[in-house]
Amino acid sequence: MEKLTASDGTSIRYISIGHGRPLIFLHGWTANAREWLPFASELADEFQVFCWDARGHGDHQYEEDSDTHISTMAQDLQLLIDKYDLQDVVLVGHSMGALTTWEYIRQFGTERLGGVCIVDQSPKLVTDDSWEHGIYSNFPADKNQQLIQRLSENFAEGVLELVAFGNNVRSRENFERNSRGFQQMREYLQKLPGPMLTACWQSLTAQDYRDIVSAINVPALLIYGDESQFYSQTLANWVATQINDSELHIYENSDHSPQLWHRERFVYDLRRFVTRLSEA
Repeated sequence: MEKLTASDGTSIRYISIGHGRPLIFLHGWTANAREWLPFASELADEFQVFCWDARGHGDHQYEEDSDTHISTMAQDLQLLIDKYDLQDVVLVGHSMGALTTWEYIRQFGTERLGGVCIVDQSPKLVTDDSWEHGIYSNFPADKNQQLIQRLSENFAEGVLELVAFGNNVRSRENFERNSRGFQQMREYLQKLPGPMLTACWQSLTAQDYRDIVSAINVPALLIYGDESQFYSQTLANWVATQINDSELHIYENSDHSPQLWHRERFVYDLRRFVTRLSEA
């Protein structure tokens, strides 16, 4: 992997392949660049594709006090864009990657962007009297504090319980029977820097990007799963109505990672979306 050095000295690792219009893939919380590499490989025939390990993520060594706040990730993203002097960038953000996209727009606007692709995310994770479209459609501040305490006690189990006890019946059943998939997730999560990623989670759940979503002035491709552990189709429709030029797809039989359940369809939809941008 290549790397760039952030202003605080943190090394940000990334992969760049292909040539053409730039696409930057932004992964979810606890994930890494590998999540996007199969998609990047298929699209590199036509586009210049970047996949990074966001700070605190990936199999890298970080200082224990490394800053993993979402605002700093957005600054890292601008650093990458500046390094290659990228224009008309398409940001493709899944979960935390979508939050990174919105935070980037909050700080830097859309001058360097040609479009965005948002995959299964809410602009506000914590629910309250003014917002019911966050996690589970019922995730108030006290429940988030309970999760943060659980993450502090046992990070891996806290993440698995967050995934399992949501709105996807299959996830709950697989967790309760300790399926091989959950065993593999547990083994992976146990290797991650729990305190660092818990601090990251705290920054994610403190955000409210509803005003940013409604101010987006570039085309948006929206991909949501119809059986997402976390988010409802009502949320997906809300996001679509807030963006003037948006295209919403609900992938059937899909959880919080609809791109993984329908890989070929996602590649097709994304390629067609970016091609449309180029022809506009």
